[in-house]
Amino acid sequence: MHATPPPPPVLLERQGAIATLRFNRPEALNAIDVPMAQAFLAAVQTIAADPGVRAVVLRGNGKGFMAGGDLATLRADPVQGAHDILTPLNQALPLLARINAPVIAQVHGVAAGAGLALMLQADFVLAAEGTRFNLAYINLGTNCDVGASWALPRLVGLRRSLEIALLGDTYTAPEAERLGLVNRVLPAAELDAAVQQLAGRLAAGPTVAYGHMRRLLRSSFDHDLPTQLHAEAAAFAQCGHTADLPEGIEAFFAKRAPAFQGR
Repeated sequence: MHATPPPPPVLLERQGAIATLRFNRPEALNAIDVPMAQAFLAAVQTIAADPGVRAVVLRGNGKGFMAGGDLATLRADPVQGAHDILTPLNQALPLLARINAPVIAQVHGVAAGAGLALMLQADFVLAAEGTRFNLAYINLGTNCDVGASWALPRLVGLRRSLEIALLGDTYTAPEAERLGLVNRVLPAAELDAAVQQLAGRLAAGPTVAYGHMRRLLRSSFDHDLPTQLHAEAAAFAQCGHTADLPEGIEAFFAKRAPAFQGR
């Protein structure tokens, strides 16, 4: 008798132009182990290779978004375990940042450690009431990873970042919204519909322009003003070669909604 294979740790679903990536270790609150990290990289590579994807949703199955890194893996060998988990994650995140499609994190239950760090990489975060947030790394005696030290100061400023990172406190959903960690907090029963509405709106938008906009904003902290002005002009010129910019201009003069093609 053949053993039943374990369920895939990451599920990638496609509905029209929306790709949904689901973390699928609900029995472990979706804590990232090596197979999940590798599956996440593979899913991001699939998304990045598909120009038909115009919006991406990250979410977790079960009771929470993600509880962080898998401590059983780290307990066996902290250095090698972290290396094996982080190597695929550190390949996936820059790739996810470079795609044109905006990324939405749909968060419920808990976002802790690497789960919170991963959430911070999204362009939009919609969270259910009752969700708890904790960067958590300091409580284990280590520094953050998964890009948290890059994203957190850009989102909430250095002073707040030091407080969140060094104290390791837990924040409620309203506190996370006030700090700027999330965009909106909704009743749990309304979260799915709100995410799908936002994803649908983004998927109908000017995808190439979205890509330029998200890359310009993310790179702006690293550039002086003349460099950023040059990058903006170059990006605008590239948008000028798309079908969407002429459509947007014609729609403005015709006083109608634009019908963007995402190319």
